[in-house]
Amino acid sequence: MLSRVADSIYWLNRYTERAENVARFVDVHLHLQLDAAFGVDEQWAPILTTTGDRAAFDARYPTPTRENVLRFLSFDEANPNSIVSCLRAARENARAVREIVSSEMWEQVNRAYLMVRDAAATDALESPHEFYTAVKNASQLFVGVSYLTMTHNEAWHFGRLGRLIERADKTSRILDVKYFLLLPTAQDVGMAYDDIQWGALLKSASAFEMYRKKHGLLAPAKVVDFLLLERQFPRAIRYCVVKAERSVHAISGTALDAAASPAERALGGLRATLEASDTRDIIGGGLHEYLDAFQTRLNAASDAVHETFFALRPVAPTEPASQSQSQG
Repeated sequence: MLSRVADSIYWLNRYTERAENVARFVDVHLHLQLDAAFGVDEQWAPILTTTGDRAAFDARYPTPTRENVLRFLSFDEANPNSIVSCLRAARENARAVREIVSSEMWEQVNRAYLMVRDAAATDALESPHEFYTAVKNASQLFVGVSYLTMTHNEAWHFGRLGRLIERADKTSRILDVKYFLLLPTAQDVGMAYDDIQWGALLKSASAFEMYRKKHGLLAPAKVVDFLLLERQFPRAIRYCVVKAERSVHAISGTALDAAASPAERALGGLRATLEASDTRDIIGGGLHEYLDAFQTRLNAASDAVHETFFALRPVAPTEPASQSQSQG
C-alpha cells in the first residue's frame, strides 16, 4: 500500500474519532454545569485543557466563557481541533482514498461534515445537546459502517490504528484533568459533588454504565482502574493500546512476540508497561506523573507509526543511476 494512502486512512479515522471525543467532552460538561452545586461558578477552562487547546484559545478569545468555548470547539475553522475542522479534514482524507474506502464510508463522513457545516450557519448552539448527540452518532455510525463494509485488510488496520491511538490519548487526558482541575475545592472530596464529577468523567468516555455493571458504587481508584487498565472496555487505555499493537503487527505481517519496527517496539513497550501496572502503585506514585509519562510515550509511538509507515524515504538507485525511481 502506498504511504500516502495509508496516511490518509489513518488520519481519516483519527479526525473522525477526535470530533466525536470533543462532542462528548462538551456535552458531558454542559450537563455537569446543570448538576453543579449552588454557588459554584461555571468552569469552562478545564475542557480546553482536556482537548489540549488552551493556548490556542487564549490567543483568540479574551475569556473562557460558555459561548466562547462552545464556539471555539465546535465551529471555529481557525482551530484545527474544532469539530468542523476535524470533520473537514476527515472528509478531505476520505476524498483522497475513495478508491480504497467503501462508498458507504465516504457518504457517511461527507454527510457528517455537511451536517456540522450547516449547523454552524444556524443557531445550533441554542440547543447544544441535540447537536453534540448528532456528532457523536455520526462518528459512531462511521465506525460501524467501516467495520461492516470494508475488507479487514491493511487499509482497515491503518484506520483502526489511528482511531485507537486518538482514543487512548483522549481517555488519558480526561483522566488527568479530573485529578487536577475539575474539583472546585479540596473540601468537596468525597462529597456528593465529587461523585457527580467522577460520574461525569465516566460519561465523558461513555463508560458510566459499564463501570456500574462491574463495580457498582463510584470509587476513585476503581474509576482509574477501569479507564486505564480494563482489558475489555473499548475506551480503556489498555484496551486501545493492545488493539493498536495488534493492528501494527497485522499490517507488518509479524508475530505479536516480534518487534522489528519502531512502531511495533513503541506500542509493545506501552502495552507491557500497562500490563505490569497496578492501580494502587499508580495512584501512590502520582496519577498525573504516570499519565504524563504515558502521553509522552504515546506521542512517541505515534511518531514511530509515521516513521515506520508514512515517512517518505529515498529509493536506492537502480543501474544505471539515471533510471532511479521516485517514491509515490
